[in-house]
Formats: sequence, structure tokens, C-alpha cells
Amino acid sequence: MVYITEDMVRRRAEHNECEIFSLEEVSLHQQDIERIEHIGRWCRDLRILYLQNNLIPRIENLGRLKKLEYLNLALNNIEVIENLGGCESLQKLDLTVNFVGRLSSVESLQHNIHLTELFLVGNPCTEFEGYRQYVVASLPQLKFLDGTEISRSERIQASQGLEEVKRKVWEEEREYLKRRAREKEEARREAAREEKGNKERKPASARSFTVNLNSLHLFCRCSPGSEENKENQEVEESNMKPDRDDEQREREFWHTPCSFTPESRLEAHRHLEEKKKAKEKEKEKKPRAPRTLITADGRVMNVNEPKLDFSLTEDGDNNTIVLDLAVYRHMDTSLIDVDVQPSYARVSVKGKIFQMVLPAEVKPDSSTAQRSQTTGHLVLTMPRAEGEIKGTKAVTRQPRGCQTRNTSSSEDNRRKNNAPQRLEVDPSQHAAIDLANIVPKHQRTKQGPLETSRTAPPPPPPAGASSSSQGFVDDPDVPPLI
Repeated sequence: MVYITEDMVRRRAEHNECEIFSLEEVSLHQQDIERIEHIGRWCRDLRILYLQNNLIPRIENLGRLKKLEYLNLALNNIEVIENLGGCESLQKLDLTVNFVGRLSSVESLQHNIHLTELFLVGNPCTEFEGYRQYVVASLPQLKFLDGTEISRSERIQASQGLEEVKRKVWEEEREYLKRRAREKEEARREAAREEKGNKERKPASARSFTVNLNSLHLFCRCSPGSEENKENQEVEESNMKPDRDDEQREREFWHTPCSFTPESRLEAHRHLEEKKKAKEKEKEKKPRAPRTLITADGRVMNVNEPKLDFSLTEDGDNNTIVLDLAVYRHMDTSLIDVDVQPSYARVSVKGKIFQMVLPAEVKPDSSTAQRSQTTGHLVLTMPRAEGEIKGTKAVTRQPRGCQTRNTSSSEDNRRKNNAPQRLEVDPSQHAAIDLANIVPKHQRTKQGPLETSRTAPPPPPPAGASSSSQGFVDDPDVPPLI
């Protein structure tokens, strides 16, 4: 049995910062609630209350909600309309697909003077002769019944033959209540028989265990093709009977026709709950093997447990790798955990692992993770790590005069492309430049400026050499010009 707890209400009050004393709207649908309680004391300012698709059999504990305007109790087990006189501001009441058979209980809504809309579609009372006329005449404040507007002429006609309509409705109501009493008694007897059968029935696990031992014993004793082997086959077939019996009972449960009553709805709910618990126990007995993220030899695996869309791109301009993960838009960021390593990125989304091997080594310390406020996507920006500069082939530099234009242009292109290059230099093969020996020795003389004019002119320079100006004197004490 599910009860309304404070934690349940707070979790449904996220839009009000989890405060329940000032809550004006709360939705408690599809919670398998079987009783209305505490809401009238915790949420005094409540205006809208959703309780549809539960197992509530009775309307109660709502009289303190003076500001309540809309109450939705569709798809429940309610049989009588009651205890709503204290909801002074009630304007809309939805009781679609319930079990309201006492149509006279509609008169309890006469004190709700602001009630304008009422829904009773799918209830047994709608099959009564004169149902709509009775409700329209009993509740003059109504403007819409089952989604259809009540016209002025319809209201006048409903008030004219009201006494005759009331008499017919009361007769059908008494017949319905007698039928409901018989259905309750049959349901009680059926529940007692079912409980007795469960106690007498031997557990299937023990029976199957005994049969397995017998079949093993026969298998050891018998040879193929013998009569005893046939008996062994019969025993093995009997071992499958428990599973077949369960399937047969399951098929009979859902295909056996039954009346649509609160008891049958509860029985179906209990049956589904038992099946759910049985599956959970089987999962607990067989624990799931942990997901392999990194193999024993150190190889990183690509894993996408949350089954999210993603894109992995490389930004050459910024020298980064960008991972765009399509995380659920309305999921809280606290449920996401990011771990970036040099060779892979791992993201945990609600406990499920997403892992992606990166195409290049990245810097984890410089990586950033951002969440889009519009799409909710998680974007990881991971800068590339600066790899080791690899050595290239040794390049011998030619003399400046022998360099061609193609060589200079290739050098310029290489400089423009910023290609990393490391030159290997062997100091044993190269010596420092000797500045004193740049000028040949035969050109050096110790003559002074006066002697130079008396002597014969120097021989003409060889072809290709630069000619000196007239009156040039080579002084050995003066270092040569570079």
C-alpha cells in the first residue's frame, strides 16, 4: 500500500523550490496511492490537485482546501461522491472512469456553488435512464456536464419531469447496489480460495529440484534406446511442467472474462506487482557483470551505455579536439561526471558510462566542459598536447654564392609553414672561423705608404676577383673588413 508522504510531495514541488506550505499546484498521478491523506494539512493554499490513475477508493481529507479550484480523480476506484462540501472554491471536478453507481450522491455537490464543470464519463451511473436530466436538475450551477454545455432549454426540460426521473434513477440505483453486494461477496470468496490454494501448493523450486535428482539418477543408470531411458525422458518432460503451469495460469488470468469492478482492478494491480517483484528478485540473484572499460592489456574501450548521440571533431585553428555529447535537455547537471585523460574522455550520465578514445593526446588540465543552456548538450574542449619534435634528415648548407633561387624559395616556404626542424651539427668536422686568415698571405706586405708609390704597380687581379682602388695600401696591422 502506497501512502502520501512529505518526501513525495516535495519531489513534486520542484517548481516551488520544494516548499509545500505555499504550494498551489501538485501532481500525484500514477503513484498507486490508495488513500488521500495529509494534503489538507500540508498544502492549505492548493488550487490544483492531480490524483488521476491511482487506486483511491474514497474521497476524504480534502475539506480544508478552501482555495481548491480543480480536482482530478480520474481512473480511480471511487464509488460515491462525498466529502467535498468544504472545498468552497471548487470549479471543476473530474471523475472519469471510476465506479460511481450511487447517482444520488451527486446532490452532495449542491453546496459547491462555484462548480461549473463535472465529468462522470465511464461510470456505471451514466448508464441509468434519465442520468443527464437528473444531474442537470440536481446541480443548477453546472455549465458543462461530460464536456457538453448545458443549454437553458435543457435545464428547463430537466426540471419539469424531475420527480419521475428521480423515481427511475433510485430504482436502478437499488438494483446496482444489490449487484455490487453480490460482486463483493464473490470477490471475497475468490480471494479466500486463492489464498488457500497458495498455501497448499508445493513450491515449484523444491519440486523441480527433486525431479532433477531423479532424472540425473536415471541418466546414470540407463543407456540410450532402453525402456528406462524413455522413463527418463518422461521425467525430464515433467520437469518442465512448473514453467508450463505458470504460463498457463498467466494466460488464464488475462483471458478469463470478469466484470469491471474495483476488486478486479485491484487484483490486476496486485498481479502486476507480484510479477514485477519476481523479476527484480531474479535480477538480484543474477548480478550484472561489470562493464569492461579498460582491458587487461591496457587497451581503452569505446562505451556508450546511455545511448547518447555524439560528435567528435578536430579544430585545426585552435589545435583542439571537441566532443559534443547530446545529454538530455532537462537533466540536472549534478547527475553528470566528467573525467578527461590524455588518451580518452569518460562521462558518467546518471551512473551510465560514456567513454571515447581520442584521436590524439590532449591536455587534461587545460580541458573545459560546458553545458548548453538551450539544447542541454555537453561540450568538451580538449587542447592537443605538444608532441616531441622529431629529427629530420641532416641538411648540408651550400655556400651563399651557389644557392639557387629554387633553394631560397623552398627555404622561405618551409619557414612560412613553420615546419619544426632540428639541424644536427658535428663540431668535430667544423672549426671556428679564422678572421686573420681571410686575406691571403701573399697580398700582405710591410711596405709603407712612401715605398708603395716607388714600386711597380701590383699585378692585375685574377679574373673574377674584385679590383682595389688606386692608391690602396694593405696595412697588416689593420684587421680585414668582413
